[in-house]
Amino acid sequence: MTDDRDNDTLTSVDNSFGKLPDHLLIEIFIRVPVSEWAQISCVKKQWANLFHGECLWQAALIRTFPLASQAKRWPGPIPRGLSKRRFAALYVGKHIFALDNGIDEIVGHTYLFLKEQLEHSTMPPPSGILHGTIIDQFIACGKSRDVAHELASQIWLAVLDNLEENQHTFLLLKRLALEEDVFLPFPYSRSIKVQWKVFEKLFTDFRDCFNHADYYDVLAIAKNKFQPIPSAWLGY
Repeated sequence: MTDDRDNDTLTSVDNSFGKLPDHLLIEIFIRVPVSEWAQISCVKKQWANLFHGECLWQAALIRTFPLASQAKRWPGPIPRGLSKRRFAALYVGKHIFALDNGIDEIVGHTYLFLKEQLEHSTMPPPSGILHGTIIDQFIACGKSRDVAHELASQIWLAVLDNLEENQHTFLLLKRLALEEDVFLPFPYSRSIKVQWKVFEKLFTDFRDCFNHADYYDVLAIAKNKFQPIPSAWLGY
């Protein structure tokens, strides 16, 4: 009998939610933790459609980042995007970079741009082109060369730390490690910290993915770039 009553209660709740108009559902959903949104969107097709639409993200943007409505569009090669993209960028700026000073959104958009280029492209552009695009974006927004270089380095490091551990990432990191060094003037030169991170991830997180020849090719490049290298990188 208890199970029957519980099932009746769940059915009643489901029917009640099903009768709510979209604008009330949106007001409920944007008050739920962001970590649960993906799960909510899988419950019903109606709810999935709300998360695919612009209205929910506009409401979430206003509620979570009320100052976003005052932000102006910026020049440069990386566009701002619609409300869903802006929400994701601001979320990244706040939770990955802990920024809250007017630059959080552009940093978030740049992070998303770089991560998508590296994760979703079958053949991403050379790192020098991606790095140059990021530098150009920050300079177009009025940042100094030093600040642009530092922000670009932080974004590269954050993206590398948040790539999925799979075969695609291994091949990507190996390609970055094997790229020939091209002399570029500051701030377009690649950060040593970023280059170190590439090799560090290869020799720690992806060591088992190497074959014998590739391991020693990458190790030789690492020895040429960095002296000394950590002992943990040694030994195939």
